[in-house]
Amino acid sequence: MITDTSDADKRQIPFICLVPFLLIAFGIAWGILALYIFLPEPMAVLFGEITGQHPLFFLAVYAPAIAAFIVIIYNRGVGGLRRYLSRFLLWRCSVSWYLFLLLGIPLIFICGSALKGNLLADLYPFSSFQSFMAALLFTAIKGPVEEFGWRGLALPLLQRKLAPIWAALALGVIWGLWHLPAFLLSGTPQGAWSFMPFFVGSIALSVIVTPLFNTSRGSILLPALFHFLLNNPIWPDAQPYDIYLFVAAAVLVVWLNRRTMFTREGAVTEVIPRAKSRA
Repeated sequence: MITDTSDADKRQIPFICLVPFLLIAFGIAWGILALYIFLPEPMAVLFGEITGQHPLFFLAVYAPAIAAFIVIIYNRGVGGLRRYLSRFLLWRCSVSWYLFLLLGIPLIFICGSALKGNLLADLYPFSSFQSFMAALLFTAIKGPVEEFGWRGLALPLLQRKLAPIWAALALGVIWGLWHLPAFLLSGTPQGAWSFMPFFVGSIALSVIVTPLFNTSRGSILLPALFHFLLNNPIWPDAQPYDIYLFVAAAVLVVWLNRRTMFTREGAVTEVIPRAKSRA
């Protein structure tokens, strides 16, 4: 029997690569938004006013994925990137997780909106079916792409040193802070939001998605689906009550997964999947 175990070990991305990943991810996103914050008029003249659909805003959102791709290609080449991208095809997890994704998340937004008192205020905030489909498309190709970086690279690296609960909390803080400049620009989706509830929510969401990531053996697809469902434009406005409910959900998820959240045993630590043994 021939195995690729030692060869696979050599192909793993070193933990220290978390540093250039964060530098690139923050550098691109914060750099673009900082230019609009400190040089608004020249940037508007050159590139137009910043909005959630502006190409430069997309570039900022894609920064974690770009950073992950750069780190992986630099360390393991295009072949390593192909094997890393195979994790986007992983979809197996328990039925309970799919129920949470497809029913639990909508229920949280509906309950949050009911608590806020605006559940029936605007049931279908789209002028046409085409505008609805366009909103879904932009949602699908924007925020979920971040997961190639956050859960694709950063979380497995953090779990080499930390138990999943601490890795989740650390990444939640990083994830929340990475969004900070967007809250300082009026043209961005976050411009009308308060940062602290979003920051707390980012930490709670990071805690929730971590056991989903581990039980799916490192899937990038399922965290991306999670991200998409969080941003689904059809959900009613539930802020800040949705945050409270997601924090409660995070506590429940930690309790239900307490045997795996506080130990590194079973945590996914590979960025590039190991080659399968062959006879």
